[in-house]
Amino acid sequence: MKQRASAFPLEGYVLLYLLAYLPNVIVTKLVTSQPHAGLGRPLTGLETLPASLIINMVLTWGFIWLSGWHRDANKITLGPVRLPFPTFYTFLSGLGTALVLFTVPLSFTIPNVSIPFIQLVMRGDILIIAPLVDVMFGRRVRWWSWTALAMVLFALVITLSDRGGLKLPPIAILTVVLYTLGYFLRLFVMTKISKSGDPASVRRYFVEEKMIALPMSVVILGVISASGIGGQSGELAWGFIGVWSDPVLLDLFWIGATLTVISVLAIIILLDPRENAYCVPLERAASLVAGIGGSVLLAWFWGLKMPRDAELIGAGVLVGAIVLLSLAPRFSARRQARSETA
Repeated sequence: MKQRASAFPLEGYVLLYLLAYLPNVIVTKLVTSQPHAGLGRPLTGLETLPASLIINMVLTWGFIWLSGWHRDANKITLGPVRLPFPTFYTFLSGLGTALVLFTVPLSFTIPNVSIPFIQLVMRGDILIIAPLVDVMFGRRVRWWSWTALAMVLFALVITLSDRGGLKLPPIAILTVVLYTLGYFLRLFVMTKISKSGDPASVRRYFVEEKMIALPMSVVILGVISASGIGGQSGELAWGFIGVWSDPVLLDLFWIGATLTVISVLAIIILLDPRENAYCVPLERAASLVAGIGGSVLLAWFWGLKMPRDAELIGAGVLVGAIVLLSLAPRFSARRQARSETA
């Protein structure tokens, strides 16, 4: 992954991202929908998230060290040791990423809220933000990015209309708000300091951001749990302590491992030098397709509820947006090259 982004097509990273996200969705939903042997009920999000995020943190820091990405990070000297240390902007992005890190898996676990629906709501918000950030920084937004944005918003409208409006429990509303705020902070900082196409910049950003984001996500999760929102505050002790001696830890390790792979691929996609209105729909739509695909597989093989027709239609529209974003720039580049040759 130390090669220039141009050595491997961006759509290739998007495909790998989707393939990593799919098992993450399936295992997360199974753990929180099937009865736990010891508790006699499915585990809740606050019981599964602490361990999976801690595992993600350990594996990500291991990747940073073994891959050598830490060499590109900003550093401070503490006695004889030089340690990676975030700048002001990567610290700010780390706070935003912390919000994203725990709200995404938490969104898979909210009772009576389907994965496709909550993902459409969350992705719709981000796809509105992406071109706004581009405009703030004077970056050109091309016609295919605006078209893909309109397609995703259309998919969101279809799903919301089918559901009868935006009716969500308090924990779901909080999840959407924190997720949107976190992504805005990330995109703002990414656009300001790192969307240059320089591989070293990608590695530096990833290391400095994750130093803050991973431990902070666990802290935020604890604060929300302690607040009692959603009636889940009593589950925190088991999620942080009891889980480590439970057989379900193997499933949570798988969730944490796939989160690690997803985070590496996501930073490569989002820090591509093209506009946010291009990169963000690719990354967000791929995650949504994984959520829809995971829900279908869960219905086929584990008897869970099948996504509604409107949700499947919305996913189809998003697939169309991905195809548009993949092909339109290539056709435009070829047309421009022929024009210059003539």
